[in-house]
Amino acid sequence: MRDRGVLVALGALIAGILAGEHTGPAPATATLVVGSVGLVAAWFVDARGRLALAAIALVLIGAAQTQRALDGQAHSGLSDAIARREQVTVAGVLADDPQSGRFDTDALVRVAVAGGGHRTLLAVATGDDALRLRVLEASDRVVLAGRLAPLHPDRFDGRARWRHAVGRLDGAQLLELRPATGVFRLANDVRALVLRGTAPLTPTPRALLAGFLLGDTRAVPDPVVADYRDSGLSHLLAVSGENVAFTLALFGPLLRRLGLGGRTLAAVAIVLLFATMTRFEPSVLRASALAIIALTASFVGRPASGVRALALAVIALLVLDPFLLHSVAFWLSCAASAGIALLSASLRARLPGPDWLRSPLAVSLAAQIGVTPVLLATFGKVPVVTPLANLLAAPAAEAVGVYGMLASAVGGIVPPLAPVLQQPSAALIAWISAVAHAGSAVGLYLDRRSAWLVLAGLASAACVHRLRRSAWAGASSTSGHVRS
Repeated sequence: MRDRGVLVALGALIAGILAGEHTGPAPATATLVVGSVGLVAAWFVDARGRLALAAIALVLIGAAQTQRALDGQAHSGLSDAIARREQVTVAGVLADDPQSGRFDTDALVRVAVAGGGHRTLLAVATGDDALRLRVLEASDRVVLAGRLAPLHPDRFDGRARWRHAVGRLDGAQLLELRPATGVFRLANDVRALVLRGTAPLTPTPRALLAGFLLGDTRAVPDPVVADYRDSGLSHLLAVSGENVAFTLALFGPLLRRLGLGGRTLAAVAIVLLFATMTRFEPSVLRASALAIIALTASFVGRPASGVRALALAVIALLVLDPFLLHSVAFWLSCAASAGIALLSASLRARLPGPDWLRSPLAVSLAAQIGVTPVLLATFGKVPVVTPLANLLAAPAAEAVGVYGMLASAVGGIVPPLAPVLQQPSAALIAWISAVAHAGSAVGLYLDRRSAWLVLAGLASAACVHRLRRSAWAGASSTSGHVRS
């Protein structure tokens, strides 16, 4: 019942976000205040009215937060300058690692605006300026010169818009650079240490290991990316909840020496540092929020079910950033987690074979069932070979997540050891890539029409199975009466 209530609350929040997008930009301060007051008041009413009041409050909060985010894009200290396409010099902080294309490099930059506050620009550099921008890191402090312009209506600028970009800075030139400070500098230093430990590997395995450990796939060759995508293994190159769990496992011996309060605070700090290292990717945000909720629930002595914790994590993230609703990576991560939480146990109980085979296969199938609707809605097709490819590759990927991180960290600290330490990583990555390449060669896909046919077949089979069980139960009952 509690799981049902939190799912209703999540649905209400999503409905509010969609309503806010339909309504359009507005300050919406009054709506946000009323929704916040209603959410607090829900704690003081009886159980019957609490869910209804909380749902209404979350609709208002979702709508208000979305309208405020849209209003921040439509009206800012940069709006007039963007409309006039002014040549400007701006100081800001890189919000993410720069992304390189064939002819340019772009990066999201948070810049200060007149009247206070910050706005995000999509800085685009070409030529030698692209080479200078390409080597920078998230949280670096920069001074850039360029020409402001509205966002283009193409796909990438659309993604930038949903990451709160208000415009472009074309022809960006790097004038000044200062490294990140505080926790962001620590995260960059640890990230650089891990990447330094991967140096003995050849370029493609090194790039893949950076993807497995940190979600950094910028150096992975396009044909290799295609192999992973066409075999349904591209999720292995995106940091997920497993990576967060592996990182906490590495610090397990240290954490167990602390008391409950210290252990919880230290674990939360590790999760936040790892999220900073991996650039707060949508899947990392989901995994980090879920981990923090689970840690907090354990600390207060009220462990939450997997479904409830996931829903609370999604609610918290969407309240903070309603634009996450448009992140495919975010919903794929949430769908995979939901599939595992809801289906893996029942699938494991029904699958034949030994437990060492049933458990990973059940998790793989559950995650695939969870993400299939998202993949079909977004891309229109799903590789049929994905469950088998995941069954073959997932154990090696898990080993890379644990051993590869430890080997890379030690190799970064003691470089002479790195060539020896990374040999197992190279072997594991070679196996995963071989599975990806073989899976991509199958070339069979489940499209939307086929998915409906499969769904109808499964529903029919379930109905026949239920009818047979009912008939068998009825026959058994009749036989028992006759014997009596």
